[in-house]
Amino acid sequence: MPKKQEYTNESISSLKGADRVRKRPGVIFGSDGLEGCQHAFFEILSNSIDEAREGHGKSILVRVFPDDSIEVEDFGRGCPVDWNENEQRYNWELVFCELYAGGKYHAGDENYEFSLGLNGLGSCATQYSSEVMDVQVRRDGFLYTLRFERGNIVGDLQKEAYTGRKTGSRIRWKPDLEVFTDIAIPAEYYYDTLRRQAVVNPGVVFRLDYKGETREYVYEQGLMDYVREVVAEQSGLAPEASAFLTRPVFWEAERRGRDRADKPEYKVRLSAAFCFSQTAALQEHYHNSSFLEHGGSPVAATKSAFVSAIDAYLKANNKYNKGESKPSWQDISDCLVLISSNFSTQTSYENQTKKAITNKFVTEAMTEFLKSRLEVLLIENKDEAERIAAQVLVNKRSRETAEKTRLGLKKKMTGGLDIATRVQKFHDCRTRDLGRRELYIVEGDSAMGACIQARDSDFQAIIPVRGKILNCLKSEYDKIFKNEIITDLIKVLGCGVEVRSKATKDLSAFDLSGLRWKRVIICTDADVDGFQIRTLILAMLYRLTPQLIEEGFVYIAESPLFELTYKDKTAFAYTDAEKERVLEGWGRPKGARVSRSKGLGENEPDMMWMTTMNPESRRLLQVIPEEAERTAAVFDLLLGDNLQGRKDFITEHGVRYLELADIS
Repeated sequence: MPKKQEYTNESISSLKGADRVRKRPGVIFGSDGLEGCQHAFFEILSNSIDEAREGHGKSILVRVFPDDSIEVEDFGRGCPVDWNENEQRYNWELVFCELYAGGKYHAGDENYEFSLGLNGLGSCATQYSSEVMDVQVRRDGFLYTLRFERGNIVGDLQKEAYTGRKTGSRIRWKPDLEVFTDIAIPAEYYYDTLRRQAVVNPGVVFRLDYKGETREYVYEQGLMDYVREVVAEQSGLAPEASAFLTRPVFWEAERRGRDRADKPEYKVRLSAAFCFSQTAALQEHYHNSSFLEHGGSPVAATKSAFVSAIDAYLKANNKYNKGESKPSWQDISDCLVLISSNFSTQTSYENQTKKAITNKFVTEAMTEFLKSRLEVLLIENKDEAERIAAQVLVNKRSRETAEKTRLGLKKKMTGGLDIATRVQKFHDCRTRDLGRRELYIVEGDSAMGACIQARDSDFQAIIPVRGKILNCLKSEYDKIFKNEIITDLIKVLGCGVEVRSKATKDLSAFDLSGLRWKRVIICTDADVDGFQIRTLILAMLYRLTPQLIEEGFVYIAESPLFELTYKDKTAFAYTDAEKERVLEGWGRPKGARVSRSKGLGENEPDMMWMTTMNPESRRLLQVIPEEAERTAAVFDLLLGDNLQGRKDFITEHGVRYLELADIS
């Protein structure tokens, strides 16, 4: 017996030093896999970007070596690493060994007003997660060097005189496979990341040396250059006016506000470039240089602003047809290339990976900024406004036509209803593979409950019939199609009916391609009532959808009459003769028990599965046209209008059924 674990005051502990990152990398980097390793790189890159954006150095070098170690070098002011009199510690300790420390937390310091990196969180976390990290800093006439191994300083800070003109930081590290499950960051990640950073940092040169292959990224006009590039690439044309519906425009503004009345005021710098195009569509959003893969505030603002402004223009210029609704965001986004890049002095990221922001004020400020500018553009540029309106309406009406076609097809296939939610007590299966789907038509709610528990819900669906359904061989169509049980069954089948009358106006004409099932299985009790319900269902299918029988889609699930047990043996018999054969095979032991099998609703789920629903062990009888015709003829004779024929049949055959007669 395992030793019982005590839970005492001494059971509580905390991670310290490098273990805070090394043992829980997902907390800081969002993952302990390749994505986390990539984010560690981005943290170091972010600090260099912040320096360049503040005007200190205009190029950043990234080198990736064959052993998957990484180096980032910038030409900024160089990270302070020497003695800090205020903190009474070395700055290298604060930057590389202290989470939540660094130059961007200094009260009243205007350095990094709009900061991407959090120097001290990213640098420290990346250092802690590295097998080795080497740091070189050029500043104040000195060259400083540091070395760390798995979160610990090796030796001391080295400091020597430096007479060169270049200042800046160079950091080389190898991500640790003891921390990350994968450190082989693919080249495509570097290409994509550096290109995006070049877009939102105009004029900054990003040079990449990936294991000997070199690339350079620079966008002198930032967002505008990128919009032109996107249209050219997606259109397959040179970046010229013919690829544009409207000329690219660039807007920028600055706002101050609060996320909440009791929160401090902060500043946000807004910028966006966009154009409309018939051949290109893309929307990307950045905040403090970070690509917002999951969006957040800027996405919400863009949708609200563009839908509102374009809807107002369409209304004001009578562009809508009578009763026509306003365009959706999809109608606009399908012809819009828009890149936004905002910076704020306070940012609420969803988490440290910076893939979405949630600032309420950013949403409000950006919505107002985009909407007001777009309204002016539509008023002052009549020709472009007309082209935007025409293209959005084409997109809208094409979408609505496609949606109507899709809904029409769905109505044809399902009898006009979403059967999974509209047909009472129908339990659909998950697969949409028509080669596997099976529909069990079961007798009553109790049998339905047993079948639901026993079925394989991946490919077996259940619908119950409540009591004895209408005799479709005797009834008129108007009565048949007022019967909810019958119309529900037809809708679930999905293929419509092979009769046309006023009574069938809500049901589709028969189309075998609309059938939603590989097998339609009638599953009733093995007693007189069960046989009658089975016959009534067969009569309905024979009259309304005879092709299902002709094409072999209809089956009967045989339910066993007897359950036989002896010691550890269990068997099921479907006839008296089969029962006798089982007992004979067991040597007719005295301890053998023979009991009438329970109704479907009383069976245990495992028994129901084994005897009725398991494709490996169940017994299905395929209904063939000849049998259906004979059944229909007998059924019509016994329940139809031929009174004399019924009397003659009873006179000739009635003696065979006396034991079943209720004469009490």
